[in-house]
Amino acid sequence: MTGRTPLPAALAGPLPAPAPGWAIEADVVVVGSGVAGLTAALRCAAAGRRTVIVTKARLDDGSTRWAQGGIAAALGEGDTPERHLEDTLVAGAGLCDARAVRALVTEGPAAVRRLIALGATFDTGPDGALSLTREGGHHRRRIAHAGGDATGAEISRALLAAVRAARIETVQNALALDLLKDAEGRAAGVTLHVMGEGRHDGVGAVRAPAVVLATGGMGQVYSATTNPSVSTGDGVALALRAGAEVSDLEFVQFHPTVLFLGPEAEGQQPLISEAVRGEGAHLVDADGVRFMLGRHELAELAPRDIVAKGITRRMRERGTDHMYLDARHFGAAMWESRFPTILAACRAHGIDPVTAPVPVAPAAHYASGGVRTDLAGRTTVPGLYACGETACTGVHGANRLASNSLLEGLVFAERIATAVREDAPLAGPPVTPPPGPPGTGLPSPEARVALQRLMTAGAGVLRSGASLAEAAAALDAPAEDRKPAEPGADSWETANLRLVARVLVAVAQARAETRGCHWREDHPEPDDARGRHHLVAALRTSAAGHHLAVHPTESTAFPDGPVVP
Repeated sequence: MTGRTPLPAALAGPLPAPAPGWAIEADVVVVGSGVAGLTAALRCAAAGRRTVIVTKARLDDGSTRWAQGGIAAALGEGDTPERHLEDTLVAGAGLCDARAVRALVTEGPAAVRRLIALGATFDTGPDGALSLTREGGHHRRRIAHAGGDATGAEISRALLAAVRAARIETVQNALALDLLKDAEGRAAGVTLHVMGEGRHDGVGAVRAPAVVLATGGMGQVYSATTNPSVSTGDGVALALRAGAEVSDLEFVQFHPTVLFLGPEAEGQQPLISEAVRGEGAHLVDADGVRFMLGRHELAELAPRDIVAKGITRRMRERGTDHMYLDARHFGAAMWESRFPTILAACRAHGIDPVTAPVPVAPAAHYASGGVRTDLAGRTTVPGLYACGETACTGVHGANRLASNSLLEGLVFAERIATAVREDAPLAGPPVTPPPGPPGTGLPSPEARVALQRLMTAGAGVLRSGASLAEAAAALDAPAEDRKPAEPGADSWETANLRLVARVLVAVAQARAETRGCHWREDHPEPDDARGRHHLVAALRTSAAGHHLAVHPTESTAFPDGPVVP
């Protein structure tokens, strides 16, 4: 599985952009404003570091506020971190880093309590204890939720209130472009483009010796996703261009139950939380048959990759493009109190789950892989850290256990703040490479839709050697755009999507087996002899040009040897 894949220069080089026209000085710059980014920023600021938050849109426009189901932690009577660990390892299909999972589950309960102390309000029962539910892959009720199905929105609200109270400087409507480095190759800040609002405008920089990437996922690489429009893989692409290693990028989790809006629907789709199944909803086909019975001991509450595959197989058997989620037995009162957000979304699209089954189909949801980090969030580039969905800590393995993501954001963001304090990173003056000619290598914004359709067909829920080879060839081909691409947010985002898509396809080609949420039709079974390892990738440049280096490793944590140049 070790290999070198030649890449076009347009994929591997820095984004064509004007030189920064202004700069902010800081000790730490956090890129992203979800649960991971805000937690890291709060902790760094509390430690006395001058911290700046850079966010792509408004502070609350990331993926966190869309999280419905909740946050998983051993908070209930009789539950233990060890049981949470066991469920996480099973869901990860043999690729979780046990050390990272142990850190998550042991530090998680206290992290949730600190979040509550910060002001987050979770749902409670008549006795005042947290109301806990189950989701797929969990053998116990351990999912804490807020507002019924608005957990992410409540967590985001509480963290943003704390950020404002701490008066942390923020730069909104800003797309991070590339990492600044000093002469020794250490992180020295980021360049960014502010999109016409606030006291900064155009391309500028935040100079800081500690850079924390918390930009969320890359769901927009596919046609249908639960991710918001800002989830274009910016952090992973920035890290790759900076020479950082990424791991497990082939493991993209497709949520089994996304509201099916028709075969032509594209972009962000409404999520039907796994908590709906946790409360007793059934997956059925058009005849009302519960097809998950007998496929797994947990039936509809099996890990997400198993449920997504079960739905896809049943769709193939029945020659249709969706299945149904039946929760009519909940009744109107339960729908209105427990799942008001989902109920409103369904009714907005003409579907009433109180009286009819809800049409559902899998859609891209969560990236289990990302920028490779150690257990303190350090990447392979000194001074560069990553947390949340942007990072690959080893927690998720080949398939994320439901509701572990918000907890990972909390726990590992706190660990990053500790690492920044202990590392006390220093950087010399940033060395800015000369900008390339305007528009060099930039795909036009119009290429985005074609890329998404290409990835959905070639590297979606179902993959094969042939489909991946076709996707790779198309991604490497010179752009045949109708008009030259101009530097700007839309073209930069499309360039980021193209880069992460190309790396995803390369590692998916290298993993010739089915494992977790990586499903190869031409290799339908797991290959434990060769597949129980991680695939690490990095961009490298030599006299021969740019290439992607891929090698296997036993652990996502490092150091365990460099990528083969």
